Amino acid sequence: MTDIHPLAPDEVEAVSALARVVWQATYPALISQAQIEFMLADRYAAERIRAQLGDPCHAWWGAHAGEMLAGFAHASLGDSKLDGANSMLNGADAKLDKLYVHPNSQRRGIGSALLATVQDWARAQHARRLWLQVNRGNAPAIAAYRKQGFRIVESRVFNIGNGFVMDDHVMEKTL
Repeated sequence: MTDIHPLAPDEVEAVSALARVVWQATYPALISQAQIEFMLADRYAAERIRAQLGDPCHAWWGAHAGEMLAGFAHASLGDSKLDGANSMLNGADAKLDKLYVHPNSQRRGIGSALLATVQDWARAQHARRLWLQVNRGNAPAIAAYRKQGFRIVESRVFNIGNGFVMDDHVMEKTL
């Protein structure tokens, strides 16, 4: 049985460690190791996550299978970083920013349970749509999101700084 709960401050380091495991299992075939390190340092810095835990526009969840952190998710409201993609989105939309499950715990319903939790939160925030970005080469994730009712609405290259880009599909789902 999976226990999903709002992330506690004392779980931040475990999230950062799990992110590293998942990213090393997933992204080396899609992006460079230098970009992986850059993105992990930027997106999973403990101080950044802790700041988001205290921000009502952000929500984090941890999924435990027994004593182990098996997965996590992060969603936000009002992300304006997409510029052009914002033409299809507005402040009443929520972004699924992160959803990762340990490779040894995948295909056990943990990702679906985390996604359901995110969707419930987004609806409670009066979001009409949930959207995300996914690497165009990440076929398993794209298939999983399609199975959950998401559709590709745009494909773009996003400059993320330090000479790196994300070559992503933007996917969305009406809530």
